[in-house]
Amino acid sequence: MKNYPTPHINATPDDFAKTVLMPGDPLRSEFIAKNMLEGAKLINNVRSINGYTGTYKGKRVTVMASGMGMPSIGIYSYELYNFFNVDNIIRVGTAGALDENINIRDIVLAIGASTNSAFASQYNLGGTFSATASYTLLRDAHDIATNKGAVCHIGNVLSSDTFYSADTAANEKWRQMGIKCIEMEAAALYMNAARAKKNALAILTISDNIITGAQTSAEERQTSFTDMMEIALETAIKQS
Repeated sequence: MKNYPTPHINATPDDFAKTVLMPGDPLRSEFIAKNMLEGAKLINNVRSINGYTGTYKGKRVTVMASGMGMPSIGIYSYELYNFFNVDNIIRVGTAGALDENINIRDIVLAIGASTNSAFASQYNLGGTFSATASYTLLRDAHDIATNKGAVCHIGNVLSSDTFYSADTAANEKWRQMGIKCIEMEAAALYMNAARAKKNALAILTISDNIITGAQTSAEERQTSFTDMMEIALETAIKQS
């Protein structure tokens, strides 16, 4: 029995490429589709979560937004992996650095995603699950970033359930554990990929540095982080 369309994605498996780029922001999804893909076709806009499929250097790629937070990306990535036959999801998002030596617009490849979320509790595991990236995607993205000359850091990130936290000491505690930056989606994506036996990677651009106070504008976050987008697209077409 088919499981599509879903309440969140009004499409069929044939509408999707095997690799999906997944920014949080629907406007970033639109930007990538219109500026970096050829022949991009809108395949989903339920709840304004825009998804497009086109080609990049002759190979089919999909880009679809995830919305903000683990519950949102948890829904979309689960459906893409389990109902729409997607094999690889590459999150392209922004993050706040917890290291004064990481500058705005630097790239972070999330080898692991720690979290303050209870997302993993659904699996009833007798311990702590380590949410990690898929090695092949990570390796390819790092090689591509290095060849481009992009400033690229690899490490553990924090996927946080809270943007405004009442615990003012939390960031320093995570920083002491070597967390590179904070974002809000990667851990759920990595767990869904593990459960579905699929592949996932988060490629993050530093939009602000929580330690130094440096930051970019909202418009820059939507449209100017093209290094991250190009690294993700080049990684995507290596999987086909």
